Amino acid sequence: MSTTAAGGAADTAAGRAPFQLAVLEAVLERITYANEETGYTVARVDTGRGGDLLTVVGALLGAQPGESLRMRGRWGSHPQYGRQFQVEDYTTVLPASIQGIQRYLGSGLVKGIGPRFAERIVDHFGLTALDVIENTPERLIEVPGLGPKRTKAIAAAWDEQKAIKEVMVFLQGVGVSTSLAVKIYKQYGDASIGVVRTEPYRLATDVWGIGFRTADVIAQAVGIPHDSPQRIKAGLLFTLSEATDGGHCFLPENQLISDAVRILAVDTGAVIEALAELVAEEGVTREEVPGEDPQQPVAAVYLVPFHRAEVSVANQLLRLLRADTDRLEAFADVDWERALGWLHGRTGVELAEGQRAAVTLALTSRVAVLTGGPGCGKSFTVRSIVELARARRAKVVLTAPTGRAAKRLAELTGHEASTVHRLLELRPGGDAAFDRDRPLDADLVVVDESSMVDLLLANKLVKAVAPGAHLLLVGDVDQLPSVGAGQVLRDLLAPGTPIPHVRLTQVFRQASESGVVTNAHRINRGEQPHVRGLDDFFLFAAEDAEQAAALTADVVARRIPAKFGLDPRRDIQVLAPMHRGPAGAGALNIALQEALTPARPDRAERRFGGRVFRVGDKVTQVRNNYDKGANGVFNGTLGVVTALDEDNQTLTVRTEEDEDVDYAFTELDELVHAYAVTIHRSQGSEYPAVVIPLTASAWMMLQRNLLYTAVTRAKRLVVIVGSRRAIGQAVRSAGHGQRHTSLAHRLRTAVGSAGS
Repeated sequence: MSTTAAGGAADTAAGRAPFQLAVLEAVLERITYANEETGYTVARVDTGRGGDLLTVVGALLGAQPGESLRMRGRWGSHPQYGRQFQVEDYTTVLPASIQGIQRYLGSGLVKGIGPRFAERIVDHFGLTALDVIENTPERLIEVPGLGPKRTKAIAAAWDEQKAIKEVMVFLQGVGVSTSLAVKIYKQYGDASIGVVRTEPYRLATDVWGIGFRTADVIAQAVGIPHDSPQRIKAGLLFTLSEATDGGHCFLPENQLISDAVRILAVDTGAVIEALAELVAEEGVTREEVPGEDPQQPVAAVYLVPFHRAEVSVANQLLRLLRADTDRLEAFADVDWERALGWLHGRTGVELAEGQRAAVTLALTSRVAVLTGGPGCGKSFTVRSIVELARARRAKVVLTAPTGRAAKRLAELTGHEASTVHRLLELRPGGDAAFDRDRPLDADLVVVDESSMVDLLLANKLVKAVAPGAHLLLVGDVDQLPSVGAGQVLRDLLAPGTPIPHVRLTQVFRQASESGVVTNAHRINRGEQPHVRGLDDFFLFAAEDAEQAAALTADVVARRIPAKFGLDPRRDIQVLAPMHRGPAGAGALNIALQEALTPARPDRAERRFGGRVFRVGDKVTQVRNNYDKGANGVFNGTLGVVTALDEDNQTLTVRTEEDEDVDYAFTELDELVHAYAVTIHRSQGSEYPAVVIPLTASAWMMLQRNLLYTAVTRAKRLVVIVGSRRAIGQAVRSAGHGQRHTSLAHRLRTAVGSAGS
């Protein structure tokens, strides 16, 4: 098995005599840094001559710890790190010594063989171990502890590794990093080279981790013209996909064209022509919708799934509202004074006027929305609705977008609740077991934290509600909209839509005594929060972002646990306005991991790119993966790393839904650390304590609903680390960041084709 990194013959190809390169042979001991996009790597190698390990840097795409490398390059010196070898290219060579073979097999390169089994294999076969795996793998069953199943798996992993290496030789020549090469091979197998050569832009659609820009670099390397229709169409789809990542359901045609021209650096005419072809091919949907000026319609261009979902959600909601049957018809002529009196006797609590209106609405209207801020009684109102419905033997289904929110809903009502994904039994590919043809067996469906339900998920959910059943959407419309595209809750509450709703505004006395609740409402009104004289809301002043980051780590790891007895991993969540920057979630995760889960000889760890995962790490999923877990694992799911298996090359995460999910080491780009997360990612979750780094370095992100969302995630304690100036900027900036959606328009006009 041999592979050569790109870049060895440039001088010769140019007609010049090549520089004389030094040759270094060594065993790769560990990778200390790797940029998965560029392939630049910093590693430590053992030359076998005794003494300390040597540092090598440069083009080490594909190299794995334990491999014997023959590297060509130049010797150099780094002012901080000293002597190092700068690699131009390398070849892997199979090790020839007993120690080298054992280290190679134990490196995790071959799935199914870890350090323990590597030692047993080498003890049994000696220097012929690699030859046995290559030519007579069935003999592995001779090794104690290796049964037929593991033997077969090792042989398959060895063959796959060889095939990947061969494909990698080509892919590295066109600038593909190791981790992406493995993914391309797993997607296309032996067809990988053909797809990359002729249809490189397919990679951006088919392979997680490859976006348009990476595919574009590959396309350039294989000779796809800069102005080819294939490239321009892919660029238009990428521009729309970026817009949906930013929350938009569509882009106005003029904006799409100008954005694509800027991204692609081609003529406007070529982009207009390619867009027309995409519309004709039904690759995108173009439709006129109302603009800011109702007299001036906008040509909206949608990715097809988002257009279908928006039309479908509107039609399905109207279908539910206009249903001929009513599965809660017993409440149509109920004596409400008597019913609410019974409820008062059962709970011992008198409902306020707004709560009474909400209870009545939810049980008499087939679609209803309940909204309001913290401390206004949404939770108790939901409990009351469920109590009355169950008293009439109604079948009630409770659901929420996240595991934490579902648990909270179950605790509140005393009845089982599940995530939307589990409720619908989403399958690989994203199809749901329950839909319009097989609706949920429920008379009342209650959806909590519905502000974070995006358009695509709302479509799946609404389609699964049976005609005549009641749908109650509960959420705080003043929070940030969903991470995914759309602003469903806000659109349903827009003026002129036919969706009935109640907004609770009265803050109850007990809640008003909470600094967290009081300040949340102050922020929502555009007023500065009180940060003095409260025992549950604090400001630690820090003007500088680096100072704020260091102080945040200290507050989480030491100060809050010492004063309040809270566990820094389980009970405290850092919520940052943005991912980047000195006080962003990325940098804070590094600092907090070092403080809370530092490297130790007895703590297993695995490096992936620039991140190190350790047992005990708090992590979050960053993509929807319908193939994992019982019903998929979804963007934003939190968990803790509980195990690392070097033999089987897997990392195990216990999710917030108490499910153990395994990740192959090649899939670790689906996970990031979650000691700190962005405020957007915190939606639907609630934590005992929240720490919010808020500095001027995040100036463009500082908006009222961002800070309001962060504060309302806390049950007991909020600590802001930052400056009063940054708080003031957030409180003053009332803009919600308008999203391009047309759901409210479709509901108002009740037009659109049949639901998809």
